[in-house]
Amino acid sequence: MKYLLDTSVFLWMIFGEENKLSKKSRHILEEGHELVLSAASTWEIAIKYSLGKLQLKERPHLWLPNIIFEMGLIPLPISHKHSLAVTQLPDHHRDPFDRILVAQSKTEGLPLISPDKTFKKYKTDLVW
Repeated sequence: MKYLLDTSVFLWMIFGEENKLSKKSRHILEEGHELVLSAASTWEIAIKYSLGKLQLKERPHLWLPNIIFEMGLIPLPISHKHSLAVTQLPDHHRDPFDRILVAQSKTEGLPLISPDKTFKKYKTDLVW
């Protein structure tokens, strides 16, 4: 089965902070399921880094592509279908990155691994 990763979950995985993950999400990640990473997550990381809201040892473009490849993540681009699906979502969340992740989860039929309980309001398949 394929699962879409929330940005925070992806960051916890790459920085060895698995203790922040729920028992259920850790189990899924350890079972070898296919993991999908949205372009929204790398975009969010890049923007937060550029604004000084995310401290990293290197600029994201220098190491993220290798990490994504090494982890065997399936990249998910943002399509017009995804961005237009955001207009069908209720206004539970203001964060555009979170809204596009929900839209992608719903559009692609991918369960979303995230600690963000607000996502439940969207009636998406949330795993935590």
